[in-house]
Amino acid sequence: MTSAPTGRPPRRPVPASGRRTARLTAFTTLSPLLRLLILTQLAFNIGFFAVLPFLSEHLGQSVGMAGWLVGFVLGLRTFSQQGLFVVGGALADRYGIRPVVLAGCVLRIAGFAWLGFAERTWAVVGAVLLIGFAAALFSPAVESEVARQAVVWEETAGGDRTRVLALFTVAGQAGAFVGPLLGALLLAVDFRTVCLAGAGVFVLVLAGHAWLLPQRIPGRVQVRVKGGARLVLRNRRFLALCCAYGAYLLAYNQLYLALPAEVERAAGSQTPLAWLFALSSLLVVTAQLPVTRWAGERLVPRRSMVAGLVLIAAGFAVVGLALPAGWTGRGGLLPAAGFVVLLTLGQMLVAPVARAWVPDLAEEGRLGLYTGALSSVSGLIVLAGSSATGLLLDTGLPGVVPWLVLAAVPLAAVALLPGRA
Repeated sequence: MTSAPTGRPPRRPVPASGRRTARLTAFTTLSPLLRLLILTQLAFNIGFFAVLPFLSEHLGQSVGMAGWLVGFVLGLRTFSQQGLFVVGGALADRYGIRPVVLAGCVLRIAGFAWLGFAERTWAVVGAVLLIGFAAALFSPAVESEVARQAVVWEETAGGDRTRVLALFTVAGQAGAFVGPLLGALLLAVDFRTVCLAGAGVFVLVLAGHAWLLPQRIPGRVQVRVKGGARLVLRNRRFLALCCAYGAYLLAYNQLYLALPAEVERAAGSQTPLAWLFALSSLLVVTAQLPVTRWAGERLVPRRSMVAGLVLIAAGFAVVGLALPAGWTGRGGLLPAAGFVVLLTLGQMLVAPVARAWVPDLAEEGRLGLYTGALSSVSGLIVLAGSSATGLLLDTGLPGVVPWLVLAAVPLAAVALLPGRA
C-alpha cells in the first residue's frame, strides 16, 4: 500500500459485474468479517453517544466546572482517544486486532462506570482519560481492518472502497442516532444511570467479540520492527491530510461544546439537543450512501473534501450571522438546525474519502499505524482548539465572534489538503 502518483485512491477498471455490485453495495454483499466490523461500529456508538452529548451539561451544572475547564476536559477526552490512536494502531499492527479490541472494551466499561460515580474534577479527568484511551485501542484496530478489507473488496469484486467506508460511517451514525435517544430517556433517572447503561452496552460488545472475532485474519501482516513513527513524520502528503482532517474534527467536536451553548441560549434548556443529534444521525443514515455515490462519480477525493469543508464553514456562519437578531424559542433553534445539517453534509463528503485515502499513503503492514496517526494528529488539534473555543465562549465576547472564528478553521484547512487529486 504505497502512495499513488496522484495522491488519491486510483480508479481501477471495473467490469460490468463489478459495477452492478458497486451500485448494490449493501450489508449482505460484504464478507462476514466486514459485516462483523460494521456491526461493531454500530454498537460502539450506541454505548458512547448515550453518554457524551450530556457530559458538557453534567460537568458544568452537576460538577460545577467553569466553561474553559469543561472545554479542556472535552478536548482531553478527544485527545486521549484520537491523540493516542497511533498507539492502538501500532499495537494492532503488532498483535492483531482481537486482543486490542477486547482490551479496549474492558477499559471503556471501567471508564463509564467510574464517570458515573465521579464527583470531583480529578476523578472526572481520570474517567474521561480512561474512556478516551479505550477507544484509542479498539477504534484504530477496527477502522484499519475495515479499510484493508475494503481494499480487498475493491480488488476482488470491482467495487469502490469509499462506499464500504461510507457504509461503515452509516452504521456509526445509526448508533449515534440511537445512543442520544437512549441517553435522554435514562437521563430522567440521573446521569449515573446513563453512564452505567453505556457500560452495559460495552459488556455486550465484549462478550460478542470474544466469541465471534477471529484469532487470525488471512492476509493481515503483523509487523515486528520499529521505526513506524519516522515513516509517518517523513510522509508529507499524509501529514497534510492529517492536518486537514484535524480541522474537520475540531469543527465536528463543536456538536458537544458550541452547539449545547447555543441551544441553551435559544431554548433555555438542552432538551432539544438530543433531537438535533438525532437529526444529524438520521441524515447520515439516509443520505450517506447516495452522497458518496454522487461524489464518487463527479468529484476526485480532494475536491470532495474541499466541498465538505466549505459546507462545514457555512454551517458555522449561519449561526454566527443569525446571533445578532437574538432569536429564541423554536425560531431561535433554526440556525442551530441549519448548522447541524450543513456540518453533517460536510462530514459525509470528508470522512469516508479521508479514510479511503489512507491505504494509498501507508507502507505495507503499517495501515494500523497510519490509521491511528490520522486521528492522533487531529486529536492534538482538537485538544488545543477545544480549550480555545471554550475560552471564546466564556469570555463574554459577542456571540458572533466565536462562530465566525470557527467558520474560518475549515476554510483554512482547504489549503492544507494534498494537491493533484
